[in-house]
Amino acid sequence: MNAFAVASSAPAISEEAIGKYLTEWHQRPIFIDRLQQLGGEAQGAAALKGFGYGRPVCISYRCDGEPQQLVLRRVRPNGFGRERPSDRVAEVWRDFHNFNDLPGHVQVADMVALDDNGRLSSLGHATELLLLTQYAPGQPYAEDLYRLLQGEPLRDVDIARTQVLARYLAEIHRTKHSDTVERPLLWRRRLRDLVGHGEGIMGLCDSYPLPFPSANEPIITQERLLAIETAANGWRWRLKPLSHRLCQVHGDFHPFNVLFGESTDFTVIDRSRGEWGMAEDDVSCLVINYLFFGLQQNGRFSHPFTDLYHTFWQTYLANHPDPELFDTIAPWFAWRALVLASPKWYPTIHHATRHQLLTFAQNVLAGPTFSYDQVEMYLEIGD
Repeated sequence: MNAFAVASSAPAISEEAIGKYLTEWHQRPIFIDRLQQLGGEAQGAAALKGFGYGRPVCISYRCDGEPQQLVLRRVRPNGFGRERPSDRVAEVWRDFHNFNDLPGHVQVADMVALDDNGRLSSLGHATELLLLTQYAPGQPYAEDLYRLLQGEPLRDVDIARTQVLARYLAEIHRTKHSDTVERPLLWRRRLRDLVGHGEGIMGLCDSYPLPFPSANEPIITQERLLAIETAANGWRWRLKPLSHRLCQVHGDFHPFNVLFGESTDFTVIDRSRGEWGMAEDDVSCLVINYLFFGLQQNGRFSHPFTDLYHTFWQTYLANHPDPELFDTIAPWFAWRALVLASPKWYPTIHHATRHQLLTFAQNVLAGPTFSYDQVEMYLEIGD
C-alpha cells in the first residue's frame, strides 16, 4: 500500500488548534491531557506529525473536570479513489452522514473543516456545500456556432475567437504536473473516470434507452455501446504508462462553458474534475462541437465549420506542438461523441446525427492514431 501513498499538501494541525476547536464545540474551556496516535505509540507533537500523514489521533481531554476522549481522523490520500482533495471531502461527508445509522457502529461526533492556516471549525450542521462565484457577463460560444448553423455567414471574428480559444488551451496545457509520485495516481484516476465514472463512458452508456429509437429502427443498441465501452477500456490500458502527459486543464471545455464579451474577450466557467488532467480532454471537448454543429446543418462536415475546425488545429499545434496527442485522443473523442449523441442530453437532434456521432466514436477507437486532417473518413460506415 505504501507505494500508493501521496504526501498531503494540507497544513499541519497543532495542539493549540485542536484545543481552540474543542473549546468552541463544547462552548466552554477544555484542557488537553494527551494526544496519542492510534496504531502506534507516538504522543504529543509526534502524534500530530503522524496525524499529518493520515493516522487517527486520540484526544484525551477534560471538560468541566470530566475526562473525555475523541478521535480525530484524516482521510489518507491514495490511489484507490482518494487521489484528489475533493475525493477526501466526499468520503468525510459520506461517513459523517452514515456512521450513526448503523447499529453497533462507533458514533461520529462532528464533521470538521481544516483551513489553509491550520485552523479547525465545525461543519456538523451542514447539509450541503454551496459554491459562491463572481458573475461573468457574456454570451456562450455556442451562440456563435448556432448562428452559423442557421446559415449566417462566417465572420472574421469567428475565426479570431477560434484562434484565441486554441491559444488559451495551448497555454494552460504547457503547465505539466511535476510530482513524480502523485502524477501517475492522478493520471490513472483520470483514465479510470473517463471509462468507468457516472459522467464517463460507462455512465453515458447506462443512460441510453435501449434500443433507440425503437426496436424496429435501432440506431443505438446494447451491442454497439458494449463495443464502445470495450474499446475504450483497451485504450485505458494502452495509455496508463503515459503519465508524463498530465497537465493543467479546464476539464469541460465545451461551447456553453466559454462566455464571450466584445470581440475576442472571454471568460470560462464550470471547470470540472480537478486541476490536473489531459490535454486530450479539453481539445476533444471543443473540437467535436465543430463536427456536431456541422452534421446538424446538412448531414456533412463542411463550410463554415470545417474552417473553424482547421483553424483550431493549426493554431493549437503552432502554439503547443504535440504529435503524441493524436496517438492518445481517441477515447476522449468517443466520450464526447456519446454525450452529444445522447437522447437525454440532446433530445431534439436528428437520429441520423446520433448515428454519425457514434460511427465517429467507433471509427476513432478502431484506429491506432487520429488523422485530424482526414476527419471525414471517421464518419464513414464500414462493411
